[in-house]
Amino acid sequence: MNATPNLKISQQRLWQSLMDMAKIGATEKGGSKRLALTDLDRDGRDLFVRWCKEAGCSVTVDRIGNIFARRPGRRDDLPPVVTGSHLDTQPTGGKFDGVYGVLAGLEVIRTLNDLNYQTDAPLEVTVWTNEEGSRFAPAMGGSGVFAGVFTEAHGLAIADADGKTIGEELKRIGYAGDRKIGGRPFKAFFEAHIEQGPVLEAERKTIGVVQGIQGIRWFDVTITGRENHAGTTPMNRRKDALLGAARIIDAINAVALAFPPGVSTVGMARVSPNSRNTIPGSVYFSVDLRHPRDEDLLKMKAGLEARVAEICDTLGLEGRCTEIWHSPAVHYHSDCIASVRRASEALGYSHRDIVSGAGHDAGYISRVAPVGMIFVPCADGVSHNEVESATPEDLAAGCNVLLRAMLEHAASG
Repeated sequence: MNATPNLKISQQRLWQSLMDMAKIGATEKGGSKRLALTDLDRDGRDLFVRWCKEAGCSVTVDRIGNIFARRPGRRDDLPPVVTGSHLDTQPTGGKFDGVYGVLAGLEVIRTLNDLNYQTDAPLEVTVWTNEEGSRFAPAMGGSGVFAGVFTEAHGLAIADADGKTIGEELKRIGYAGDRKIGGRPFKAFFEAHIEQGPVLEAERKTIGVVQGIQGIRWFDVTITGRENHAGTTPMNRRKDALLGAARIIDAINAVALAFPPGVSTVGMARVSPNSRNTIPGSVYFSVDLRHPRDEDLLKMKAGLEARVAEICDTLGLEGRCTEIWHSPAVHYHSDCIASVRRASEALGYSHRDIVSGAGHDAGYISRVAPVGMIFVPCADGVSHNEVESATPEDLAAGCNVLLRAMLEHAASG
């Protein structure tokens, strides 16, 4: 491997860059709010681009807004070794989800610059557009278009709740690039990320050697009954959409419990007409089902659909359950997994194999390139939350592992 044992990143510089980025969209509880393609997302992108240019990188942007910062290698004809993640956040997001993977990549480049260390293959750091899927559903839009999961036309046409499309907002904030999307090889892709779960912290492990990502299915469910007066309609003559939704939501919880370690979540709900003294006539809610085994995830889907039909039939309601997104279980490349494990062992970090419960851009990129992921602990496993927290030491450890893994794959031999 083309790396020396004492090759380490700057913990203080990595931490400072994370804190500086967190000021953009800073929230009262200490988190960050940079929804995809808002002005604040633009400001975060601008800061990243400025830092990359100061580090001597060339920067390009493709037509879905993905950013690529490139550090040339001795042999610039070789496919690049790439790392990165995203800068957009949840509405009540933290300082580290996504942004750590981006700025860890930048820190790798800054460290190599400090040491005048030249790799054989070029290195690139990416910012993928709309990873969170909070403003524009589904998630991982930019990496999905890059990997050919979605067409460019589809990706650009995705609209938010106000009808504004990704294409329109990219133009508005100045990140509608002219580079072709995808269609070029990566020698390897690595993504560093906080775990977003409690396992590493509970087991006092510093590094999670990520094996892959569990499968995900998203659904939109609409239950339709009949609005009526809350005081004059007898209980046995009601078509209460919210009652049906409540029973279905409870049943969804049972579906996940029947297929461990599967999980189910209802994270959004809208009641209509949402009036204190009117029986609800319609309820919309989202369903998120996840499982590391595709066959069990399919059984969970069947269970959801069966419960919707059964409960609606019992209560005289109409139910519509529409799957809007499916991301199959992902298994990362054995060579990249081995590189992460070797780097952890060489650096003396405690580690364990782990499967990601959350979706990541690396999942889509694994369809077009060899991929590995590096997890570090986060406090209490809390993420998608303003109080999300990770220690400078753990973040630096993950970045050191990233540095060694990338150098191993950037060697031409």
